[in-house]
Amino acid sequence: MTTPNKKRGLGRGLDAILQSPETDITSADISGNYVAGAIAQIEIDKIDTNPFQPRTDFDESALNELAESIKNQGVIQPVTVRKMGYDKYQLISGERRLRASKLAGLKTIPVFIRVANDEQMLEMALIENIHRENLNAIEVAISYQRLLEECKLTQDQLSEKVGKDRSTVANFLRLLKLPAEIQIAIRDGYITMGHARALVNINDKAKQLIILKRIIEEDLSVRQVEMLAREKSPAKKQKSVVPESYKIQADTLSKALKMNVKVNRDSKGKGSLTISFKNDEEFEKLIDFINNGN
Repeated sequence: MTTPNKKRGLGRGLDAILQSPETDITSADISGNYVAGAIAQIEIDKIDTNPFQPRTDFDESALNELAESIKNQGVIQPVTVRKMGYDKYQLISGERRLRASKLAGLKTIPVFIRVANDEQMLEMALIENIHRENLNAIEVAISYQRLLEECKLTQDQLSEKVGKDRSTVANFLRLLKLPAEIQIAIRDGYITMGHARALVNINDKAKQLIILKRIIEEDLSVRQVEMLAREKSPAKKQKSVVPESYKIQADTLSKALKMNVKVNRDSKGKGSLTISFKNDEEFEKLIDFINNGN
């Protein structure tokens, strides 16, 4: 089972950040030959990687393909950097293009120059990461969570920055409440976002994992999973909690009657005493014992 790729457009939030006067200073040359806000060719060796980069997995074959394209066509879309000092820069977004350019043997790369503090750096890196086309739902959810926690955003602010409805953001965040096994299945493409949304409505972890196994083994549709999720689990029987003193008294009564005596009791103290008899004679003997007390 594979998860269909959905093309994501650039959210309004990233544009707003990049055009903000707090991150785009064009009035002074504060870093060597280029002013902030400019598009320029910068030596690759002068660009440090982004310490806030949320993406750690870069497909080697895809990077090689991009490197070949860059050799033939050049870098079409500039990467974004921030000034760090005299002719020193730090990558904000575009690490894949930067890596491929190095593989292609380029000495310089086109860049947008911005000024940003560390929190803005993290925010921009996370938002750019969210809009990658091949991002899986768990990666999106983790990026959303980091934006909320590390950038101190509310869900409303987050939805505005990434250009998504608040309900969509909330649905992604709920995925992080799922068991690790299910999150891995989402990440690796064994189940879709639709399957996950059905599973997240189940409160019983054991049931979630049973259905996960069925999705993978039986190739269940989202509709089938939704139906399974609505099925109620059989009520669990309350565990019998019989004090040792009760067991001793039941054993004493059993020996006196020469009949099988069984005692049950739940955690609240409610219970029953069952005496089994084999025939009418034993029943009469039991009644006589109860009436006469011996």
